Amino acid sequence: MTTRTLAVIGSGMIGGALAGLAVNAGLHVLVTNSRGPETLAGLVARLGDGARAVTVAEAVEAGDLVAAAIPFKNYAQLPAEPLAGRTVIDAMNYYPERDGRITALDSSELTSSELTQRHLSRSRVVKAFNNIDFHRLATSARPAGAPDRSALPIAGDDPSAKQAVSLLLDALGYDAVDIGTLSRSRASQPGTPVYVQPYMAERPEGLSGQDAQRWFFDTPGVPVSAEEVRELVAQGRTSGT
Repeated sequence: MTTRTLAVIGSGMIGGALAGLAVNAGLHVLVTNSRGPETLAGLVARLGDGARAVTVAEAVEAGDLVAAAIPFKNYAQLPAEPLAGRTVIDAMNYYPERDGRITALDSSELTSSELTQRHLSRSRVVKAFNNIDFHRLATSARPAGAPDRSALPIAGDDPSAKQAVSLLLDALGYDAVDIGTLSRSRASQPGTPVYVQPYMAERPEGLSGQDAQRWFFDTPGVPVSAEEVRELVAQGRTSGT
């Protein structure tokens, strides 16, 4: 399936970066949040003519693919019935200090994406875009075949849904590395070897808060190839992280 319209639920850092990449790739982009389209005027103005602010219901109805980029604690607010039969990209991460403790995740009984799939029981959930920071996501995209193109891991239980998301990644400027089912998506979660740090240069020590922020935005990302992603994922599984 070729994605012509990407719906992004969530207007924060990752959602905004995803929307920007999609606009640059020539897709129609629908952005939405829980506060209403009128609160997204600034984001839409920055994104340009390819983006439109809509309600959640409008986004879900019109999007060829739907990306969920909201705080994980709000995953149950995703509209399960309207999303039935749809492919949903799970760009969320579980951070206990923000989301509160969830026993099934703390005990490793489930991954956060499996919990999302349980809520969206009639959707096809694919984990993607969760292991890179928003600034590197927005700035590290490269054309297919570029020597400094990076790869991102994806996971899901439905092969056709993963194929659709892989094609989207390619259009947005990234290679996709299939790391298995949603139960295997733990290998790309926070605290794992493939999470965020490989895509960033090593930050100098002793920076003040203001200097650290300037470094974050001024320092280019580090390319991470598909083979490197596979190696980092394997390291995480070997170490049990």
